[in-house]
Amino acid sequence: MKATQFQGAKNQIVIEDKGERIFQSYESIIVKIKAGKVTLGRHWNYSVTTTKYRNMFLGETTKETQAKIDSGEYVVDDNLL
Repeated sequence: MKATQFQGAKNQIVIEDKGERIFQSYESIIVKIKAGKVTLGRHWNYSVTTTKYRNMFLGETTKETQAKIDSGEYVVDDNLL
């Protein structure tokens, strides 16, 4: 397992382990990518700071992320903490 600060930002962490990439903001998992499947945690759109770094991590805007949730491409898992 490898954990690094994302973009040098305090409290924004990327964890890589066994084919999974996880973006964590403070103590909440925001995004998990495994085998190309994107799962968002319940706090995926929590704050301006989280949004900024989540957008950078995914390489898209909040509007694009919401569209992918609406289409079923992305899943929001309220149990993903």
